[in-house]
Amino acid sequence: MRCPKCGTLEDKVIDSRLSKDGANIRRRRECLSCETRFTTYEALERTELRVIKKDGRHEILDRQKLLNSISKACEKRPVGLEQMEGAVEDLLQELESLQDREVTSKKLGALIMAKLHALDSVAYVRYASVYRQFQEVGDFIEEIESLGRRAVTPPNQAELFKA
Repeated sequence: MRCPKCGTLEDKVIDSRLSKDGANIRRRRECLSCETRFTTYEALERTELRVIKKDGRHEILDRQKLLNSISKACEKRPVGLEQMEGAVEDLLQELESLQDREVTSKKLGALIMAKLHALDSVAYVRYASVYRQFQEVGDFIEEIESLGRRAVTPPNQAELFKA
């Protein structure tokens, strides 16, 4: 690691710790040349996931964009930032476990709605209204009524019985 003060590559690790979420490693280092101490973070490099949009375009899946859409739906709701970040992290892990490097925007939207359904029903309806492009008040009413009838099942769980 290059020293931020003198630029040499010679250093030693003084301390290593896991971050709070356990996804990164924090390392305290000391330059062997000028004895400056600095901190570095080591993170797992994720494979690049792509989203296939409705119009056929391919776009890189942006974690921040996912978090922004979930936080917009959860605005002024009793859902903490940690819960939203956890939902995004779960979503990314779920997508990476699919072994597909590309996911359709339709499937991504359904996965996000499932996460929001588990977090907060109002946030779920907000997101659904944009995702499904509600045009009338009746669309909201239908969704809210179906919300009470619907049980929360993980999106990757196979449906055993169909009504």
